[in-house]
Amino acid sequence: MRYSEDADLDTSAVEDIRGSGGGFGGRGIAVGGGGLGLVGLVVVVLLQVLGGNSGTGSSFNGFGSLGQGQTADNTQLSQECRKGTDANQHVECAIVADINSIQDYWGQVLGSRYTPTDTVFFSGATQTGCGSASSGTGPFYCPADQLVYIDLSFFDDLKQQFGAQGGLFVDAYVIAHEYGHHVQDLLGTSDKVPAGATGPTSGSVRLELQADCYAGVWAKHATTVPDASGHPLIAEITADDVSRALDAAAHIGDDFIQRNLGSGQVDKNGFTHGSSAQRQRWFTSGYSSGDPNACDTFGTNDLG
Repeated sequence: MRYSEDADLDTSAVEDIRGSGGGFGGRGIAVGGGGLGLVGLVVVVLLQVLGGNSGTGSSFNGFGSLGQGQTADNTQLSQECRKGTDANQHVECAIVADINSIQDYWGQVLGSRYTPTDTVFFSGATQTGCGSASSGTGPFYCPADQLVYIDLSFFDDLKQQFGAQGGLFVDAYVIAHEYGHHVQDLLGTSDKVPAGATGPTSGSVRLELQADCYAGVWAKHATTVPDASGHPLIAEITADDVSRALDAAAHIGDDFIQRNLGSGQVDKNGFTHGSSAQRQRWFTSGYSSGDPNACDTFGTNDLG
């Protein structure tokens, strides 16, 4: 993946609270409480990783948006992330470019129905409109405050703990998936899913697969979505990039996680995000078609 070197980056859609304090000393409290040993991590991942719950059975405790002592300061980020050339050199700047491109795309597609929202960069732990979260929670979207949250160390975890190949386009897929949940929230799709829904054809799985599909749709158009000056932020997405995204999807499927990071047994009744094959299928569907209408996971009996 390569960003256009002269493209302008806009850091205003990021709330950088990494140096503000107000967390939990870097250790944090997992969703549902407890620490983040292997078992805790798996429980959190099954609920959250690349998902964000979007109101479906969240076990957050319901605090306000930013906790006491947490203040966003984008000074350093805005100094470091000015142009596409910065995105090619620094992961955090690449995420800024991804956010810009993703929101520009959905703004074009949905028009007045799309309301831009911010991504919060945090480190260790934070308070959100959905409650307390730690870095082990993984990236997530909180419908209560309509913000995306991410500890950027997750991208290292994706490679080191889950065994995914990783890469800039994989990072972009993660962010695009979370903004897919924002789109679902704005369109009222999330309201279709009852709290605590699980199982291979559950509303929770359908919601997650649709967000994967939406990520693929954005990716299809990413090299043509312009910045404020009319130039595309993203210059190139290669076949290897897409292959890496599919590899990541395979490593965060419910079946893969249960088999390799959990009990070793696959229990489809516990699925919340979909199998590896399903996640690959729906990202591919979005990427191949480039059409959000191809992402109607609620209108089909064939989820793959």
